[in-house]
Amino acid sequence: MSETSTASPTPAGYNSGLRSWLRVTGSVGPLGIATAVLWLSIIVLLPLAALTVHSFDDGWSGFWDAITAPAALDALRVTVAVSVVVALLNVVMGTLIAWVLVRDDFPGKGIVNALIDLPFALPTIVASIVMLSLYGPQSPIDVHLNATQPGLVVALAFVTLPFVVRSVQPVLIEADRDVEQAAISLGADNWTTFRRIVLPALTPAIISGGGLAFARAIGEFGSVVLIGGNIPGKTQVASQYIQQQIEVDRPVNAAAVSVALLVISFVTLLLLRVFSDRSARKEQATR
Repeated sequence: MSETSTASPTPAGYNSGLRSWLRVTGSVGPLGIATAVLWLSIIVLLPLAALTVHSFDDGWSGFWDAITAPAALDALRVTVAVSVVVALLNVVMGTLIAWVLVRDDFPGKGIVNALIDLPFALPTIVASIVMLSLYGPQSPIDVHLNATQPGLVVALAFVTLPFVVRSVQPVLIEADRDVEQAAISLGADNWTTFRRIVLPALTPAIISGGGLAFARAIGEFGSVVLIGGNIPGKTQVASQYIQQQIEVDRPVNAAAVSVALLVISFVTLLLLRVFSDRSARKEQATR
């Protein structure tokens, strides 16, 4: 009497689905992808993992106590509040500057365009020295912003302005001017044309630039270290609080607040990525 096999066959779609998921496409191939992942792990993932593990050296309760300490909460509150103001300010002024650089011609335009990237090139501590010289106790224009939150806003606006300008500028360059001219010829004024035609096209770039400015401001240290004054509960930002915790030999507390900043920045960048992907899909669907 012959025996029949009782083993259950592998679903036909399982292997094909697995092969499809593991399929490598593109020009660099598996070796290039492996190299990129390895480098990303060494430079980004492993340090972040080490920091996160270190922040839990005293357990979950120790981590929670570190980030909910009154001084830590004050520093995080000041950091987030100032960063939001800076992002909103740069959204308005960065968009205006990008508009001027693209749509207007004036003497020295090339120099101004190059100056936009200067905060990227300068060490941020130089920005703090410049701000202290201009708005400090011996201000030549008699404007004293040292040890104040407006001083933090000015310093952070200086180092984050390029993110908005450089995000909006390419979109303005590629914008279809014929649609604007058609709206004007049909009787729309400049404000209506901007609000109904230009602004919707610029919105993804504006949000992206504002989000990047916010994420940069969250972790900024050098540009505020002198002008800010480091006053707890008033002008002390999270990065200065972290340095203070290291100086008093509380590295676990410093690591915990650092992780909190990382989470805020990562969530911001993740939301920007999701918004960007949705905007790209919507634009493709309308074509």
